[in-house]
Amino acid sequence: CLDSSVHTAAKPSSPIEKGLATPSLLSYFAVSKYVDHLPLHRMEGIMARYGIEYPRSTMCDQLCASGALLEPLYGAAIEEVLASRVLATDDTPVKVLDPERTKARTGYVWTYVGDEEHPLIVYDYTPGRARAGPEAFLKDYGGYLQADALPQYDELFKPERHKLIWEIGCWSHARRYYVNAQETSPTQAVIAIAHIKALYEVEKAAARRKLRGDALVAWRKEHSVPILDRFRAWLLEQRQATLPKQPITTAINYTLSNWDALCRYIEDGDFVPDNNRSERALRGIAVGRGNWLFFGSDRGGRTAAILLTLLKSAQRNDLNPFDYLTDVLTRIADHPHSRIAELLPHRWKPIGETKIAVAA
Repeated sequence: CLDSSVHTAAKPSSPIEKGLATPSLLSYFAVSKYVDHLPLHRMEGIMARYGIEYPRSTMCDQLCASGALLEPLYGAAIEEVLASRVLATDDTPVKVLDPERTKARTGYVWTYVGDEEHPLIVYDYTPGRARAGPEAFLKDYGGYLQADALPQYDELFKPERHKLIWEIGCWSHARRYYVNAQETSPTQAVIAIAHIKALYEVEKAAARRKLRGDALVAWRKEHSVPILDRFRAWLLEQRQATLPKQPITTAINYTLSNWDALCRYIEDGDFVPDNNRSERALRGIAVGRGNWLFFGSDRGGRTAAILLTLLKSAQRNDLNPFDYLTDVLTRIADHPHSRIAELLPHRWKPIGETKIAVAA
C-alpha cells in the first residue's frame, strides 16, 4: 500500500549556530561584497526583486559570524605568508564609523603578498596608521620586505631585531615623485623618468629571454648597474642645483635616501624592482570603498581582512572564490584544528560540488 504520511526534508546545514544561512549563501554575500564590490543595501534590493526579504543588518551579522568561524584559517594564512623569503606590503585608508565620534575616522587595510612558494595574500586591518600595526604583524618575520619607504616600517629594518629584515625599495613609487614634478621641473623630471624606464627595459629583455636565478642577476649586473651608476651621479649633480621645497628636490632626496633599498633587487633573481603586486592586491578595496563607502566598525574591518585574505588568495591560486569559500564554510567546523592549513587555497582539495542554496 502507498505511504500517505508526510515527510519533512532535512534543513540544510548552516555553519553558523542557530543560523538559517547555508554555506553557499554566506559565500554569496562575501564574494558579492569583497570580490564584486556590491554594498549590502544593493544586495538587499537584488534579493527583494526575487521576492526574498533579507535585511542588510542580517547580512552584516552573518558576514561577521563567517569571519569569526574562519579565524583559525586566517591565522594559518598569516603563518604561511610569514614563511616567505620575500614579502611585499602596502596599505590603503578606509573610512570607519565610530559611535564616539560625529564623523567617520580613518582605518587602514594592509596587504602582505607572499612569494611563489607561499602564494597567499594576507590582509590586516588596523584602526590607524601607527607603526604598531606592521610591527605587530611582522614581529616574528625575518627575510626581505618590499615596501614604499613609509616611516612606519623604519623600526623593522634596525639591526638589533631578533630576526633581520632587509628592505627592498620600489622604483614604481620613486617614479611617481618625478611624474608629480613634471609641471614645475619638466626637463629634470623627464630625464629621471627616462633613467627609470631604461631599468624596466632591461627587465623586459630579461623576461623575453626567460632569465631566472643567477642568469638574471648576471644580466642585471651587466645592463642595469651601469644605468644606476649614471642615474645616481646625475641625481647628486642635480641636487646641488635645486631649491629645497621644489617637488623635484623631494623626488631626488627620496631616491638618494632610499638608494640601497632601491638597488637591492639587483642582488637576487627572486627580487623584482617594484612593489606593484601589493598595490594590485589593494586595488579591489579602492574600487569597493567607492560602493560600500566605509566599514561599520573596527570589527567590520577585521571581518573584511579575514574574508579578503581567503577570497583574494583563492583568486591568486586560480580558484573560483565562491566554490572555494562555500566548501571551506561547509567543512571548517568539523575539520581537525591540527590540519587547518589543508584548507588554505594553495593546498585546498574540493569535496563534491557546490551550488547556491537558500534555506527556507
